[in-house]
Amino acid sequence: MDGEGGIFALLKCKLDYPCKKNFNTNKKEIKRKVYYFSCNLVPFLELPFRVLHPVTELEALPSPRLLCTHLPHQLLPSGVPALGCRVVYLCWEPKDVLVSTWHYMNKVHKDFHIELDKALDFFCQGVTLYGPFWDHCLGYWKRSVEEPDRVLFFRYGEMMANPTKHVRMLANFLGAPFSSEEESAGVVEEVVRLCSFESLKSLPVNSTGVSDRIGGLPMENSSYFRSAKVGDWRNYLTEEMARKLDCIVEEKLKGSGLSFSHMELGS
Repeated sequence: MDGEGGIFALLKCKLDYPCKKNFNTNKKEIKRKVYYFSCNLVPFLELPFRVLHPVTELEALPSPRLLCTHLPHQLLPSGVPALGCRVVYLCWEPKDVLVSTWHYMNKVHKDFHIELDKALDFFCQGVTLYGPFWDHCLGYWKRSVEEPDRVLFFRYGEMMANPTKHVRMLANFLGAPFSSEEESAGVVEEVVRLCSFESLKSLPVNSTGVSDRIGGLPMENSSYFRSAKVGDWRNYLTEEMARKLDCIVEEKLKGSGLSFSHMELGS
């Protein structure tokens, strides 16, 4: 889940302190919150298996609720738009998605292993856990264009290139913008630092121990924090493999207005 933890921590901070006039006075409390931040604090909508763990557990959570999901937009509960739920979608460059998923899948079960070239074949065929990558992105992309006040579409590469800008965008989207006092006190930059991948990865709660987010498949917490580097695919894919995936994704996204050709820094 390279990179997702930062978004969870940012959302958690802003939702827990949405109406404070002086966010800076709560810096110690926010540091404490982030220090004990674990992705386990943000429950999945679909996991652990809801046949055994009904959604009534989620309904019991205090409002505002913060949930995460890997479901495509068309499979979200019908009440999401009706209730005015806001959706933040974090989108990675597809080659980095492939490499990150490949690493993760090879950690899920000790008796399972898949070679990268085979993983690429499956990815190019659209065979992934939550459906074809391009369909997944397009579902949220189209909704963000149609309903920008309800769906915020983030590109990971752009977020990493200018994190403070995206933190402000996120706060505004949630209806909890930073005040002028917070801006002057450097709170935005402090939140970025506290919620950075490096900061979260180094926390004892994330670097040690085991948790079972899936249900029946306990994993080391450190498995959820690997690299989060934009363009990490270059360390694993050949030019031919990269070109193959680029061509397929470009064709699938044609005419949508969504493109990944500009997402990588220095590419």
